[in-house]
Amino acid sequence: MSLDSQPHGAPPASAALESVRLKGHIGHLTEEEGSALDKFKALAAQKGFYTPVGPSGKASHDDGTLVRYLRARKFVPQDAFQQFSDTEKWRKDNDLEALYEKIDVHDYQEARSVYPQWTGRRDKRGIPVYLYEVGKLDSKKMIAYSSSTSKSKIKGPSPSRMLRLFALYENLTRFVMPLCSSIPGRPNPETPVDQSNNIVDISRVGLKQFWNLRGHMQDASQLATAHYPETLDRIFIIGAPSFFPTVWGWIKKWFDPITTSKIFILSEKDVLPTLSAFIDIESIPKKYGGKLDFECGKLPLIDSQVRAALDLRGAEDMFLTAPVRWMDDENGELMALGVGSVDGHERKERMAVLHQIAVRQLTRSSTHQGAIPQYKPTAETESQSVQPSILHTVQRNEKEGRTDSRPQSKHQQLDGTSEKDHPVQQHAPPPYDPEASLNPMEKQPQAQEPLAPLGQRLDPTFTESHSDPAKTLTSSVPNGKPTSIEMPIRNGAPPPLDRTETKYLTPPSDPSEIPKQFP
Repeated sequence: MSLDSQPHGAPPASAALESVRLKGHIGHLTEEEGSALDKFKALAAQKGFYTPVGPSGKASHDDGTLVRYLRARKFVPQDAFQQFSDTEKWRKDNDLEALYEKIDVHDYQEARSVYPQWTGRRDKRGIPVYLYEVGKLDSKKMIAYSSSTSKSKIKGPSPSRMLRLFALYENLTRFVMPLCSSIPGRPNPETPVDQSNNIVDISRVGLKQFWNLRGHMQDASQLATAHYPETLDRIFIIGAPSFFPTVWGWIKKWFDPITTSKIFILSEKDVLPTLSAFIDIESIPKKYGGKLDFECGKLPLIDSQVRAALDLRGAEDMFLTAPVRWMDDENGELMALGVGSVDGHERKERMAVLHQIAVRQLTRSSTHQGAIPQYKPTAETESQSVQPSILHTVQRNEKEGRTDSRPQSKHQQLDGTSEKDHPVQQHAPPPYDPEASLNPMEKQPQAQEPLAPLGQRLDPTFTESHSDPAKTLTSSVPNGKPTSIEMPIRNGAPPPLDRTETKYLTPPSDPSEIPKQFP
């Protein structure tokens, strides 16, 4: 086998730099890229696939979603529109909105068990980290899953196994990415989190098992390429067996060139140094040299910053392993709504609310550059705020291994009452200080960012529908198609990428109204 056909080794050190990832993203577009976005919008609007900002102040699709199509098509507006329009048609044909709202929760969780799972953690740039342990997908498990999908009650133009997979990608774009975008303290808050990092463990996988799983894994890879483009930041493959170079020849055909450039095969000695360049040691699973007690099948372990930004109101396991989407509630707060169905009954359950310390990103339909303003507490909310020590309590509890590391509210600390006495926190905590846990000698002076008025909402992946007075949300998703390329071993910067024509598809969203009452 020639060297050109072998997969990459460890990525270069420069790949971990934030400046590398931000190229072509909102807030960091060049003048030419900003012009391409304007032309793309005009073309999509002319063809009836995009509605500019209306009386509500919102466009039908946010800029972050549109820019993903442009990145996937090298910022050629005509090519991006072709992908975008195909995706919108695909989304309508498969009724993606209804699918995510109605999918059986058991079916969803069963699908989640055979695909990459969010660890609950983020990398150093705020991007969610997923883990996929392929060795756990033995023939018995896959036969049982195949039998289950054949009995699924959800029907559509696509096979049942694909409909379940669609729902998992909807969760990534409608729940995980918006949540990660909202958490304070991450670098470059002006840029929405619209990608994920994946650790794929193929240790103890034999050639026969690999061959039997080829169709299963191909479904996921081609769906990401075709319908959800530019939602992948990196794939780190760990534990590659000696025969892997042999199967790489057909694996790489599942992806387009831009995606194959993001796949890195790590030798045993490169695993921890490479992962720790991107991810804090506390968020790397123990089996790869980190400190996180997580493996596929376990409940995601959300970090202290995420937990501090949330007011959980439903069962945490359902919040993290069942279909959930974000929307504005009746008080203008960003609320996580549990959807799907249980025993044939659709659920509309208030799962969590994002505290006002969250970075509420704006959807910018005419501005491509500039910092996003952040929340500034008023005198009234400041007087009601939670003590800064609460955040330290969350971080300390997590380090001590407590399963419930939620902080006590202010009045719980003062009067010694338990959480049962005060189940819902009624006051907003103070803006999160990303340096709060640092030694004073380690703190670096930083320029203060402009602050946003209270009530501005996060919307990296969703936007309010301009035509729906019920304040529903609209999301979108993406595309691409596999192409065979030759990939040299990575010794420095990535080689130039040649994107060939592909077939693609994506989606927006038209969620249901906010329920008047919640369980």
